Amino acid sequence: MKVLNRASAEFLIIDDDPAIARFLVTYLKQKGHTCDSLTEGFRTAAWMEHNRCDVMVVDLNMPKVDGISLISFIREMSQDLPIIVFTGVGYDEGRIHAALRAGANGYVSKNLPIEQLYCVLSRVLATCQQRARRQALTTRSQPVLAGAA
Repeated sequence: MKVLNRASAEFLIIDDDPAIARFLVTYLKQKGHTCDSLTEGFRTAAWMEHNRCDVMVVDLNMPKVDGISLISFIREMSQDLPIIVFTGVGYDEGRIHAALRAGANGYVSKNLPIEQLYCVLSRVLATCQQRARRQALTTRSQPVLAGAA
């Protein structure tokens, strides 16, 4: 499966488990994407100052920085950046709903096949790209009112 309307996308993986982060980076690069990772969530602000990505994948349970707090912080920095929760907590309804309220666009369990994560990433990225295109078209098609009293 390819990401729609895009030869490649740029991802940031934020997960405190280096093995999981490396696995996801390798997998996404094999799919033709650019990918970076952070194993310490508190480094996200500095990373965002000097880098950009199309989608962030965030673990919920990390030391020092809670995933839900991190999602809220990312959302303050960028309202449109797609954020996917990739969590090993299984389906903890309270935590998942808190992540969605904080601004996550979706979630995937680490217990599911990696292809499931890739499908969610592709779908969320395509949806966000379509929304951005619609907003750009709407902005361009609105008439400019000159001299309105």
